[in-house]
Amino acid sequence: MKKRQLGSSELFISEISLGGMSLSTDKKKATGIIDMALDAGINYFDTADLYDFGANEEMIGTILGKRRQDVIVATKVGNRWTEGKEGWHWDASPSYIKEAVRASLKRLGTDYIDVYQLHGGTFEDDWDGIIETFEDLKTDGLIREYGISSIRPNVLKRFLPASSAKSVMMQYSALDRRPEEWLDFIAKEGASVVTRGTVAKGLLTNSWQQRLQHGSGFYTYTTEELTTALTNLTSHYHDLHALAIAFNLKESAIASTVIGASSQEQLAQTLTAYEKIDSITNFTVANELTKAELYIEHR
Repeated sequence: MKKRQLGSSELFISEISLGGMSLSTDKKKATGIIDMALDAGINYFDTADLYDFGANEEMIGTILGKRRQDVIVATKVGNRWTEGKEGWHWDASPSYIKEAVRASLKRLGTDYIDVYQLHGGTFEDDWDGIIETFEDLKTDGLIREYGISSIRPNVLKRFLPASSAKSVMMQYSALDRRPEEWLDFIAKEGASVVTRGTVAKGLLTNSWQQRLQHGSGFYTYTTEELTTALTNLTSHYHDLHALAIAFNLKESAIASTVIGASSQEQLAQTLTAYEKIDSITNFTVANELTKAELYIEHR
């Protein structure tokens, strides 16, 4: 498993990362998935305090155990829930971030977080306060680096130049190419992109036909457009899963692509696809068959 530098930081993360959101809540199954990931050379594990209301952090922390020092753990903050109330609300206040980071540390069973990410953000947030808080957490040794999970250009333009953020998590795939406009900007600010949604809810895998039967399109693609695009992509590239990973990793601004797995079988499929990406070097057809759209909102 190759590794790439995360922005201008000293962290080098695996090109494939394991996302925690779809990790099994069964400890035995989750352990099997994480053990397989570690054996494959995956060293970046992405979670959030919101996933399973903190239980995902606890699960990952427990399974990693003594191996924690050998990996890079990323988690997120900002979506706050209150016990006894349904749903959650946005809270990026400095006081809450300071409270939430200690709760995450406890659940993860560690005394530091490698990459602490704001789990969203609006243009109206107190960015000076947020950045100062993250910098204080670095100084205190509670986090090593920080970043943001956001697809809002106006937020990124406000946050990145004013901070020392090293990571931007964005939804990006051959079927959602909106981030391409911003990759150079993010890289110039000393950060890397860590992608989510790489396989587009399974549409960019070799089981896309079954997935398509249970959906009603994807993003701006209709079912008919997807059928045409995916049929032609498969005809040209043969392995759609490998194409999905290669399409993201062709970008130097992207350090890693986070892919979830609810079973060892799913993770094995991703690892098999990853082994084939070096054979895919020409993306002209992929670019021609997909939409190069731009973000319309939050500009």
